[in-house]
Amino acid sequence: MLVFIGMIVGIGWFLSYQFQDSSILYIAIGASVLMNFWAYWFSHKTVVRITGAKEASIQQYSELHNLVENLAITAGLPKPKVYVIEDQSPNAFATGRDKHHAIIAVSTGLLQDLNRVELEGVIAHELAHIGNNDMLLSTMAVVFVGVLTMIADLFIYSGSSRSEGNNQGAGIIGMLVIVILMPIIGTLLRMAISRKREFLADASAVRLTRYPDGLASALQKISDSSYQLRQAPESAAHLFISDPKRKTSKASMLKKLFSTHPPIEKRITALRSMGGTV
Repeated sequence: MLVFIGMIVGIGWFLSYQFQDSSILYIAIGASVLMNFWAYWFSHKTVVRITGAKEASIQQYSELHNLVENLAITAGLPKPKVYVIEDQSPNAFATGRDKHHAIIAVSTGLLQDLNRVELEGVIAHELAHIGNNDMLLSTMAVVFVGVLTMIADLFIYSGSSRSEGNNQGAGIIGMLVIVILMPIIGTLLRMAISRKREFLADASAVRLTRYPDGLASALQKISDSSYQLRQAPESAAHLFISDPKRKTSKASMLKKLFSTHPPIEKRITALRSMGGTV
């Protein structure tokens, strides 16, 4: 959060220096503080909205609610709210600022493709994120990356509208920041938060279910699916149990390097090594 504030204030200082307007710096300071406040209290609502998740009816999804409740009791956690995404792509995510304000969302494709043991492994994985306190930072990252994108758009506007006159240099520098730095910063932010935590959540899920092959089989089915989530912004990709844009093994080395998720093949191998029978 402090790094984020520093980045926004630094950009505000640069713009105020280039355009000789100190009010830009004050606006940047205020905006960075407000964004941190918003991200802490309301980022989970932003995630639910941008992913199209809807609260799951207990009458329609009673089995799913029972499964979540039983695993939450086993994990010693309050039952999170349960949401469903109407999409054929099998996937799931957890969000919320703490275990008392947690949400687990699963796609209808996940409910259709997985058997009960496999679904139990996925739910246990998402509960592990809640128990390991991964959610707050991961959820806030959605807002932070969105802000970086907004700043990039402002730089584009600034560079195009001031391409003539004394501020041409500032426009050029702004464009370089957009093209080079902003996408890298956003990707590194999400990657640093997500990749290691996925392995930890897998291991924690196995401790909860005592059956690693259930989650391993679920990950294999998710990997084999040809569907991509229709409503999965890049800024929220790191929240899902698997990359919703399906970076396959044929993806370039550069794309794999900047992926928000470790390769599913490695996760499955790690789970199989924990023991259990297929």
